[in-house]
Order: sequence, then C-alpha cells, then structure tokens
Amino acid sequence: MRTPFVHFVALLGCMPFVLPTACASPARTDPARSEPGRSLFDGKSLEGWVTKGGRYDGNALWTVEDGAITGRENEKGEGGLIYTARPYRNFVFRCDAKVEWPFDSGIFLRMAQKQKGAQVTIDWREGGEVGGIYSDGWLQHNPTGVAKFKKDEWNTFEVRCMGDDLKISARINGEALVDFRLPEASEDYAATGLIGLQVHGGGAKAKKAQFKNISIVELQDADSELFERDPGGAMTTTAKGLAAGWVRLFDGKTLDGWRLHGGATGARVEDGAIVFPVAGTSEYLRTERADYKDFVLRLDFKIARGANSGVFLRADPAGGNPAYSGCEIQILDDFFWEQDTKSKLEEWQFTGSLYGAVAPSWKHALNPLGEWNNYEILYQGSRIRTLLNGHLLYDVDTKKLEVDKPFSQRAAQGFLGLQRHASDKAQTGDYAWFKNIFVKELR
Repeated sequence: MRTPFVHFVALLGCMPFVLPTACASPARTDPARSEPGRSLFDGKSLEGWVTKGGRYDGNALWTVEDGAITGRENEKGEGGLIYTARPYRNFVFRCDAKVEWPFDSGIFLRMAQKQKGAQVTIDWREGGEVGGIYSDGWLQHNPTGVAKFKKDEWNTFEVRCMGDDLKISARINGEALVDFRLPEASEDYAATGLIGLQVHGGGAKAKKAQFKNISIVELQDADSELFERDPGGAMTTTAKGLAAGWVRLFDGKTLDGWRLHGGATGARVEDGAIVFPVAGTSEYLRTERADYKDFVLRLDFKIARGANSGVFLRADPAGGNPAYSGCEIQILDDFFWEQDTKSKLEEWQFTGSLYGAVAPSWKHALNPLGEWNNYEILYQGSRIRTLLNGHLLYDVDTKKLEVDKPFSQRAAQGFLGLQRHASDKAQTGDYAWFKNIFVKELR
C-alpha cells in the first residue's frame, strides 16, 4: 500500500486530501477487455523489468520462482518496486497476484521520478485495503475491497488507466473493485510513466508477493466519455466532449476549413482520411483559421516508407517557414530514412521531435509503417507537451530553449498545419494519412 517514503508523511497527517469512501461503479464495456494483450513477463526471467527509475525506488529482493515474479523484503527489512522498463499512458494492465498474509503490496501506475502517479493497493494485512487508490496520501479508500481478495490463492487483477485526469478502474476476479478519477485542478501528476509492482518494507521478511500472467493492452489516447469511435476507427465527440470544448477540425469527407498553400494539388480525402500523395505542388495544408493560441490538439496519422511530414503549430499567416514562424512537431519515417537517403538524422529530426529544438525522450513510440499513430499536443503559453501513442516525449518551456530562431520571436498565435514534404525516396504513391483531428482551445 504505502511506500516507505510516503508512510512517514502519512503518519504526520500530511496527506494532501482524503475523499470519502466510494463503491466501485459498474465498469463500462471496454473493447480492450476481449483482447489478449501483449505479455510483459516471459515466466523465466526479469527481462523487461527494472528496479530503478520510478518515484519509489527501493531495495526489495526480486526473483522468478514457480513461473512468477516474486518480491520479498531484503535482509534489512527494506521494500521497493520493480517496474516495466518502458513507460505507458493509457492501458489495460492484467496480472495474477498471490500475496501471503500479512503483506503490503500494490500495482503502481504512471511512475515518474519528478511527478506523482497512483497505486491500486493490495494491502493484505490487518487494517489494510485492497483496491484503494493511494498517491502520497489516500485519494480514495476502499474498505470493502479486501472481502473480494481470495486468501492463499491467485487473484486476477485488471487495471484500466486513462487520460489526463487519471481515470483508474480496476476489477478483481472479474468483479468491479474500484472506479476513480482525479479531481479537477489536481497538479503534478505524470501524463505517462512506468508500471510497478510493490514490496512494502517494514515487518514481513518471511512473506512474499508473487505476480504472473502479466500483460498489457495499450489504448488510443481518446477518452471514451469524450469521443466515440465507429467500427472503422472514425471518431466523433460525445455531448460531454462538446461541453468540454473539443471541436472537430476535419469532417472525414471534405477539406472544408482547410486550404493548400504553395500550390493547388497535393491532398485529397479518401476513406475518412486526409491523404498526401507524393505528387503535388503544395507545401502544406493549413487551417483557414489563423488565430490558434493555447490549445490541446489530437490527431491520428500513419505513414509509408520515405515519409516526411509534420504538424505546424501557431504558424504565422503573414508568411515564412511555418516550422520557424511557429513550430513543427516532426513526422518522419524513422525506420528507413537514414538507410534510404544515406544521411544521418539529428536527434531533433526524429518523429515526435520539436523540430530543430527538442529531441523525443522516447525513440520507440512510433508504430510500424502503415499502422495508425496518435499525437496529443498541448501548447499553452510557452509550454509544449507532446505525447505519441500515449508516451510522453517532452514537456518543455520554450522560453528556456536556446534555438535559432528563439521562440520569443515567433508568432504568439497562428494556424495549424500539416506539412507536405515527402522524400523523393518515398516508395508509394501516397505517403501520409491523417484523421480524427480535434482541438480544444484553452481559455
């Protein structure tokens, strides 16, 4: 349940806030529930798992025993976490857990060193809670969850984590366990992070927690309460999404609200997507509106071999290169570009980079060629935060970037655009596709 670090804080009564006990609401239908997921544990080794890099590193003993990741306190009675080697944002995480009595464990979500995540508690001891939500203090108690935990048996957990407001729902042995969402204006919570399994130190040296059948289904970065997706993948805003301020920029049928710059050809609409052919005279496709200032932009894209494109933000309608009058979030064939062009990319040229300024912190977030990807980009004041397929690539203050041209000299507002810059090495007639383009302006 609580980590050694936050236990001391809780004893001092310094928990940030406490919400009243809430019963788990019935889980909504989740298509991810029927998917088998990708295995995170081979049953033989700790490959793909690390013990450092999250918010609550420690010195617990981690081994593989009887086909399960097994955690114990060390000889000094210290605990700690074992984490996935890579971060996740939106997902369904599954595992079977067997925790000896009395023992304090948990499933940790979005663990990052400088920001908070949250824990689904497996506090299997006198006075403990199973299915509570904890993060440097209680976020939501769950005193009835412990009755659903089977003693001395394997229990199946399914934890769903989603969105900026950190919606967490969990099931145990097929039964609803907890449903939680961060209150508005909650700060310092990570947008993405490692998933961790815990040994809480302090009094159970002879006991252990075990985990097996560990898998994950990564989810598109679109809140089901804000957006609906049809069987073909096209999204529309729900009533709640409209009320939250989300506006669709592309209707899936026409280029209404957009215009080509630098030529009359180079974009068409097909099968609900904007398609960029290699042949064409235009340089980019831009919104007719040119006064976007503070916003969250989300869109889906896929690319072919040799693709070179990008997303322009706050580009100056008066002219100039949009990548520098405003800025550009890069889209590139990271897989074959260097090989096909016999060139060497700068770190700030890979997909997801703030072009010319910031390299992506995670280089493996781009899906294989031909598969859809998702961008969620926040631009507020001088802050830019970019997520690719749910992975946080950076969250920066552009005032602090030493680049040419300085962001202080760039447009304070402007148009949104999609760059047409295919390589002459592109191996298909079409090289980039875009759909599900939505913006939420921040007032």
